[in-house]
Amino acid sequence: MKLITLLTFLLTASAIAETEKDKPVHLFVLSGQSNMQGMDPETGFMPEAKKLFKDEKVVYIKVAKGGQPICRWLEEWQDIARKNGLGEKDIKRIHKDGAVEFYQPILDQYKEMLKKHPKFNSVTFCWMQGERDANGGGQPAYKDSLKLLISKLRRDLNRPDMNIVIGRLSDAGQKKPSWGAMRKIQMEIVDEDPSGAWVDVDDLNDREKDGKVSNAVHYNRPEGYIILGQRFARQGYALIKGEKPAEDGRP
Repeated sequence: MKLITLLTFLLTASAIAETEKDKPVHLFVLSGQSNMQGMDPETGFMPEAKKLFKDEKVVYIKVAKGGQPICRWLEEWQDIARKNGLGEKDIKRIHKDGAVEFYQPILDQYKEMLKKHPKFNSVTFCWMQGERDANGGGQPAYKDSLKLLISKLRRDLNRPDMNIVIGRLSDAGQKKPSWGAMRKIQMEIVDEDPSGAWVDVDDLNDREKDGKVSNAVHYNRPEGYIILGQRFARQGYALIKGEKPAEDGRP
């Protein structure tokens, strides 16, 4: 009797393992600066993704750190900056030590993830970054830089079909012309890419004090970051399933 029970258990476990193995797997690459760093994928993004994808599997890798300009992801940034009219003094100030810290970790984590899941049915790049470039004088080089970053990832991950979901800068710094210009650039990139969508965050950073509402750079905790993750998941899902992403960025 015990032998029969053991065999039944082993056969059931094997069947479950085979079912898990056959499930479509969708990878999300989450990257950016402080607002991406502050987003815990397990509290907003993954619960929503699991609900949306149901019997399919969703996995993610995350490479994010606060206060970082886009040049930390892109070794070609200095050349792009020169072509777009930035002077050497500004380039040196923005680039500082010249370390490109965050591109290779994406490739490394992707390689490790492939060991667990040899085939991804889709790859989606979620990007929440730009505040540092808008505030620090890097805006003129931003569009060419982000377009190159996306094309390099599609090449180096061997995923020309990689989707992109860009979190547009919030309304925190709109008094600065460079901030508004950055928001416009991010929307242009999405509009020009057939596999692109965007996420609106203008409602995630409202702070009220003494009856006055102000717009902070960072989002309200924890609800702002939970909603951010949900929106990334929903827009990514729409792209993957061939549906139309929410045009207002608030799916």
